[in-house]
Amino acid sequence: MNKFINHIQLGYLGLIPFLACLAWPLMLGSNSVNLEFFTFYSIAILAFMAGNLWHAGQQSYADAIKAVLPVIPVPFLAFLPVEWVLGWLSLSFWLVLLFEKSTSQWQTYDKDYQKMRFVLTSVVFVCHIFIIGMSIYPK
Repeated sequence: MNKFINHIQLGYLGLIPFLACLAWPLMLGSNSVNLEFFTFYSIAILAFMAGNLWHAGQQSYADAIKAVLPVIPVPFLAFLPVEWVLGWLSLSFWLVLLFEKSTSQWQTYDKDYQKMRFVLTSVVFVCHIFIIGMSIYPK
């Protein structure tokens, strides 16, 4: 059995809240609660993904900084319009994936896991784009 199967299953399950936030406005109408939930969930998942790459004591200082770099500005995003926040978050998921792919461990990961990471990042990015659009044009 593939040792990455749990990670793959949990990764796809983690998409459910992102996709639910896309469906919510279609079923219940657009509102600020949906936008806030999506934003906070996105921040939490981004921090989790970046934190998973931070292998304390096993990497250089530069690699440790790169692993968490997308998350460092998050507290300051509170001062920006939500569309900018979502734009930063959407790009940050790609940054985390690019960093992960640059690690030596990436080569040891199962091909299904590597594919899942690309698919998840792509879907999360598209969800962010749609949510940005819904926040600009709520009706």
